[in-house]
Amino acid sequence: MSAEVQGQFAAFDRERGLAELLGGVPRDLLQKTLAQLLGGAFRITDANGAVLFGAAEAPQGSKRAPLRLELEPLGYLECAATDDGRLQGCALILELLLRGESRYQMASSLHLEAIQADYEALKQKHADLAESEARYKTLSEELEQRVREQVKVIEDAGRQLYQAEKMASVGRLAAGVAHEINNPIGFVRSNLRTSQDYAARLVALGKAIKAGRSASESWSELDLDFVVEDFAALLRESISGIDRVARIVTDLKGFSNVDRGEEEMADLNDNLRQVCSVIAGQLPPGIKLVQELGQLPRLVCLPGFLNQAFINLLQNAIQALDGEGEVKVRSRMVGDEIQIAIDDNGAGIPADVLPRIFDPFFTTRDVGKGTGLGLPVARDIIQIHGGRIEIESKQGVGTTVMIYLPV
Repeated sequence: MSAEVQGQFAAFDRERGLAELLGGVPRDLLQKTLAQLLGGAFRITDANGAVLFGAAEAPQGSKRAPLRLELEPLGYLECAATDDGRLQGCALILELLLRGESRYQMASSLHLEAIQADYEALKQKHADLAESEARYKTLSEELEQRVREQVKVIEDAGRQLYQAEKMASVGRLAAGVAHEINNPIGFVRSNLRTSQDYAARLVALGKAIKAGRSASESWSELDLDFVVEDFAALLRESISGIDRVARIVTDLKGFSNVDRGEEEMADLNDNLRQVCSVIAGQLPPGIKLVQELGQLPRLVCLPGFLNQAFINLLQNAIQALDGEGEVKVRSRMVGDEIQIAIDDNGAGIPADVLPRIFDPFFTTRDVGKGTGLGLPVARDIIQIHGGRIEIESKQGVGTTVMIYLPV
């Protein structure tokens, strides 16, 4: 038996004195009742003779009856003006009253003990819960700290991959631009070398004339008629090549938007022309780039960011053609939105892949050939401008990327 249960039984079995039992009885009512039943003065004493109730002094010629609760008397009822039968009857009534009060007090004590035990148990549970809460709070704080650290690691990795994708785009652009510039620079260099030869012939003509030789014979020997005719062609061709280089640099500068880092009014058709011009140097011989640009209102935007989105989408379309096909860039107004469409007649996107194309780092290309950030970056740029991207694709037919930008 546990100490708690033993304590409850001890409280239940504790002997209660007469004074304690009478303490719960209404005294005025008991006084009137006994006075009427006994017909005279009376008093109640405990087992030691101490007066608990009634007259201070024992009535003259009084008799007394014991008040028993168990075996031993708890006290006595004393009265002089009554017979033995009435005295014994009143004593029995008092014993019944005391017995009921005793049971009531025992039950009350037991109830209080049980409540106290429950209260102590609840206090202990509360203390345990408080300790558990403190422990979980500590664990939660540690977990939050670890989550923050992991999020920072992921964000850092994401930024690095994002920068890697941008650098990859820059690298592809640089390769295309280098190819476009190398062609005119190559024939301009060749023309300059030829011009050096023609200049040497003119120097030789001057020396021959100074030496007294016939100018006509020297002119014919040096074939200067051809030199004069070809030199003019060389100059025209070199000027055309230099103009081509200047146009490429201008388009590249417009695409990169290096001089404009804030919002401004822009004609997106100009941006599309610049992007198409820059990316043209990367097109394989079997791919055709077509532009169908409609009239558009000017738009407040970040042109450099939109150029990045356009070139990402164009590069995806070109990669989908696998070296042969057509990419078409279209623009028009649809209601109060600018619609830009990029179509390709490539292999299309499988239905099970289409829902994942905007997931960061998701790519169907071989390892090392794509980071899976081109489309997510393009989508984020369009969303920053309050727009949206929709993609329709059918395997074996091609893909259409629709960009909507509010005016």
